[in-house]
Amino acid sequence: MIEVKSIDKPDERRDFPRGHLEICHLSGLDFCCSTFEPGWRWSESVKPIAGTDLCQVQHNGFVAAGRMRLRMEDGTESEVGVGEVFVCPPGHDSWVVGDEQTVVYDFAGGMTEYAKAKES
Repeated sequence: MIEVKSIDKPDERRDFPRGHLEICHLSGLDFCCSTFEPGWRWSESVKPIAGTDLCQVQHNGFVAAGRMRLRMEDGTESEVGVGEVFVCPPGHDSWVVGDEQTVVYDFAGGMTEYAKAKES
């Protein structure tokens, strides 16, 4: 079965401090456009929603605007910027570098729970 959706009409939008996600849910794929404002940091903006110490989602991303720093649990760090493709496994923190809005397209399979409050 062929599925086609437009990010201009996402299935869902999730807002959090200094950013938001727009997600298209397809079979086996959640395509996400993430917009992060200067000063955004996962451990400050999303951690309280996720309820985990680090982001536990694998990201397969493409940076369309801005720069972002990624830090793994073991302290390994990398920075990604415009035009770069990256894979970041679960167990990381990330933040916007500089004073420019950062936009990341994420071809992940597990975005159904990202930045979504856990039900009690």
